[in-house]
Amino acid sequence: MTIKADYQTEIDRIRAATGCDIIALALVETAENQYVLKWQYASGNLNDRFKRLVLKSGRGVAGLVFKTGKPFLLASISEFVDKENLFNYPILIMEKLTSIAALPLYHDGRVAGVLLGGFRESQQMTEELMSRLLEMSENGIGDLDGKI
Repeated sequence: MTIKADYQTEIDRIRAATGCDIIALALVETAENQYVLKWQYASGNLNDRFKRLVLKSGRGVAGLVFKTGKPFLLASISEFVDKENLFNYPILIMEKLTSIAALPLYHDGRVAGVLLGGFRESQQMTEELMSRLLEMSENGIGDLDGKI
C-alpha cells in the first residue's frame, strides 16, 4: 500500500512557521508529461489560477530553480524584473508577489519540485528567512527526501 504525502498540511505548517504570505509547491510531472512542472499546492494563495500554469525548465521562477538546482532570492521583484517582462513570471502576477524565495526540492539526488515562499510587500524576503526555508526543505517535504 502506498501512502500519499499530505503536502497541503506540510506547506500550511511551513507558512505558519515562516510568516510568509504564500507558500506554493510545484512538482515535476512524469516522463510521459515531458517533465513539466505544475504548481499543485499553495497556502495563502489569492485564487487557484496558479494551478493551470504549466512550467518548463528554465522558464519562470520554478523553471529557473528546477533547471539550475539552486535557490533563488528576490527581495524586490521590481529591481529584477521590469513591468514589460513581468508576464514571464505569471505566479508573481497572479498572486501579486513582490518579494520571493524559491528553492529546489530534491528526491533521490534529483530536483523533483520547487518550494516558493513569497510576500506581497517588497523587501520582506531575507537571506535569513530563505535559509530557514532551506533548512525545512532539506529535512524533506512529503515524499521528497531532500537529499542531494
